[in-house]
Amino acid sequence: MATYDDPRILRAIAHPTRNRILAELGAAGTARAADLAHALDIPANQASFHLRQLAKYGLVAEAPEEARDRRDRVWRLAAEDGISFRTSDVLAQPGGPAAVEVFHRSATARGHHLVESAYARPGDDDVQRVVTEEAIRLTGEEVLALSAELHAVVESWRRRLREDGGDAERTTYSVYQLMQPYPDVLDDVPAPVRVRGFGPPTDA
Repeated sequence: MATYDDPRILRAIAHPTRNRILAELGAAGTARAADLAHALDIPANQASFHLRQLAKYGLVAEAPEEARDRRDRVWRLAAEDGISFRTSDVLAQPGGPAAVEVFHRSATARGHHLVESAYARPGDDDVQRVVTEEAIRLTGEEVLALSAELHAVVESWRRRLREDGGDAERTTYSVYQLMQPYPDVLDDVPAPVRVRGFGPPTDA
């Protein structure tokens, strides 16, 4: 996994469209601008613009071995196993605090949108959604170990599905993982619920 400390790169991936493009490339392995435009429901020239911006910062690269001819541009992640940032390293750079603030706002909004979408549309006939919440007691080292194991499971599925093909039959899913000590309980926040499949939320 590639680790970056450049605030400009953090700002680049804070952009919702660019973040989603990175997610799509991570899931599919490679894609053309037209494929990404269709997946995101945006114009192809807009997808191309964001790909060029991501390439400018070394986050995506062309995959000429996948191209049909010299004019065909196929893209992949520059770091196939993902990217990461150490907040302390970014904060130490000029412009770092502002970039971290922008990214935090964007990430918080994205997390809220993912959770809101999962609970707000539980009855779609053709979409499977799973929302779970579990409690487990861990040390700091155990948190990192468990996170690594969960990542390895998702990564093994991702690689297998890339090799299997049949992407036309599949939808890109977000696997949103969050592990932290329980925050303070707020009186106006509903009790945790578990949703599996299509039905409405039920008490855990």
